Amino acid sequence: MTLNLSPLKNLNVLDALNFLLADVRGALGPFLNVFLVTQQGWSQSAVGVVTMVGGLLGLLAQGPAGALIDAVRAKRELVAAGLGILAIGSLVIFAVPTFWPVMMANAMLAVVGDIFGPAVAALTLGLYARAQLAGRMGRNGAFDHAGNVFIAIAAAIMGRLFGQRAVFLLGPVFALLAIWAVLSIPAAAINHDHAQGHDQGHDQPGREPRQAYLSAFIRCRPLMIFAGCGLLFHFANAPLLPLVGQKLANANPEWATAMMSSCIVAAQLVMLPMALFAGHYAQKWGRKPVLLIAFAILPVRACLYVVSDNPAWLIGVQLLDGVGAGLVGVLTPLIVSDLTRATGHYNLALGLIMSAQGVGGAISGLAAGAVVDRLGYPPAFMSLGLAAGVATVALAMFFPETGTPATPSERLEAERKAIS
Repeated sequence: MTLNLSPLKNLNVLDALNFLLADVRGALGPFLNVFLVTQQGWSQSAVGVVTMVGGLLGLLAQGPAGALIDAVRAKRELVAAGLGILAIGSLVIFAVPTFWPVMMANAMLAVVGDIFGPAVAALTLGLYARAQLAGRMGRNGAFDHAGNVFIAIAAAIMGRLFGQRAVFLLGPVFALLAIWAVLSIPAAAINHDHAQGHDQGHDQPGREPRQAYLSAFIRCRPLMIFAGCGLLFHFANAPLLPLVGQKLANANPEWATAMMSSCIVAAQLVMLPMALFAGHYAQKWGRKPVLLIAFAILPVRACLYVVSDNPAWLIGVQLLDGVGAGLVGVLTPLIVSDLTRATGHYNLALGLIMSAQGVGGAISGLAAGAVVDRLGYPPAFMSLGLAAGVATVALAMFFPETGTPATPSERLEAERKAIS
């Protein structure tokens, strides 16, 4: 039985943690490339090497990071240590923005960045009963998106007042606040068996956990289908914003930065209610119907970019990114939790799924760029829409429902526990 602290305090601490983690990550990644090229005079090739090395290391570390989170009981302390490393890396970039220090700092940030998403999901599993999990995951996502909006605005103000370099000082500030938030969760409030993915419905004192190795995950057909569909989803989704940004910049170079920022902030604002929607209806309807909505939006969005080059149209269509990404972000840890019950290796499986998604996003930029160079933007958008359509059809035909829609009495009980 999960030993929870006050539900109200649970909400406050996890809300703060998700909000602040988004601030820490948002104060680093999106601004690094722009700062190095425009303020430090780096070549595009040098920036490309740094981002490629960081991206590859981040992908390779996903699985081991999940296994580490499964293995340690000190999950709060692991998150705090990762935040400390992020703060140091941010200070290195601020103080010594030359090639090798930035290369090492960015690589370090990419590796420790793999810890936070799975670790927060694990803490949520350990703090909340399974009937409350969907709603709580949705709330996690909503506060993450709220943090992204806040840091985008704060960084813009900071950069305007003190210069782009000063933005990297926001990372250590929010890292310290996030450390305070995660350590505010009492260790005794976390059920570590549940945080590892053991089935809450079948707790047995003294039970030995059933081992789940990589081969067991591969034999789990729904998990492999989900990984393949997720790879295709991110393959289709990742290049869309950069391609739209290029079209906007080509047509309106003087407003390119402002319009790109508008696309990002607007999508994050849409993701916030979508995360809450996902949490509520994934429990009410089941996971698959909500996931199908997220996947079906993507081919529609890709094809709509072909209709017009008008900036208002392109930015409006980009809002649909908030629907798909907002739903998928909440459902991914929830579905992995469903599929890894009683294994004790929830975070390892989540890391592997996120690696598959990362691979899809990593290879799609090159593929989309090649199509644009040879055939232009419309064929690139249509090709990405086709990939998204294949993912949607495969999901509809082959992926099973992993959750059980809650009965009215179960929903009332979950709501009563949440406010009691």
